[in-house]
Amino acid sequence: MTLLQSLLHLTNFKSSLLQTLVPSVSAAFAIQTAFAIPSIACQSDRFYDFSGSLTYLAVTALSLYLPALRARHGGLTPSGSPLPSLLSPFLAGTMTGASALNWRQVVLSGAVSIWATRLGTYLFQRVLQEGKDSRFDDIKTSVPRFAGAFAAQATWVSLCLMPVVAINAVPAAAFGGAALRLTDVVGFGLYVGGLAFEVVADRQKAKWVREKKEKVHDEVFLSSGLWAKSRHPNYFGESTLWTGIATTSVGILLSRPVQAALGLSPKAALALCYVSPAFVTFLLLKVSGVPLSEKKYDKKYGDRKDYQEWKRDTPKFFPKF
Repeated sequence: MTLLQSLLHLTNFKSSLLQTLVPSVSAAFAIQTAFAIPSIACQSDRFYDFSGSLTYLAVTALSLYLPALRARHGGLTPSGSPLPSLLSPFLAGTMTGASALNWRQVVLSGAVSIWATRLGTYLFQRVLQEGKDSRFDDIKTSVPRFAGAFAAQATWVSLCLMPVVAINAVPAAAFGGAALRLTDVVGFGLYVGGLAFEVVADRQKAKWVREKKEKVHDEVFLSSGLWAKSRHPNYFGESTLWTGIATTSVGILLSRPVQAALGLSPKAALALCYVSPAFVTFLLLKVSGVPLSEKKYDKKYGDRKDYQEWKRDTPKFFPKF
């Protein structure tokens, strides 16, 4: 028996949701552990954000193709048959049955992959340019605290991906028709808007920092563009895009055929979806996002009148228009 067959056998639960959820969460913690060991040994934070993005990509791909792998090794599809193409849900006369994909599974998985690739590239380039991540100055010298940071990242990935993993566990036949739902339109709209907000905010900040180093301006803190609308527009964008992914997912998970296929109640479906944006927003507002940034800038600029005015007149999170 191969390693893959052994893993599929160990996670062959009666629930199709657990068949996808348990391996996906396990993979998140396994990947983070693989990066944590050398990082802790070298007291290096260089690959922390990179490992987070890689974990998002790997777990998303695993959850998308696990049902097809189970169908192949369980004899539901011919041995050696190819995995379903990502284009198959959009083409007429393509694969059906146990290995089929639904277009929402592909689009939501693609949405997460686009976000993870963009953010991971941005953060990895930033830490390479600066040589370190200041968040870990007091953490990476402590083995328990640094290990806890990687465990927290695995938890972050697992909880954020809950709606996507749940959608990827749904058999294609349970989705019903391919018509757009209101939740699809609202959800994808929130995702696109949130991603755009985050990207623009990050690019404005990167440009501001670059121009400050080049002495194009002598501003001590960024208070223009989207940063005049919100003190943390990048964090607002991230919370919004995860809310969009949850909204698209919940429209499907609340349908009766899908609930019957996964054994979900309406309350469980809502919890699986909205734990993602709730956890992200909690982290950003209460733990690692806004509090750390506010503390850092208050220490640097708290005695400046212009900073106090910007902080007083600019919303912390939700932007003003």
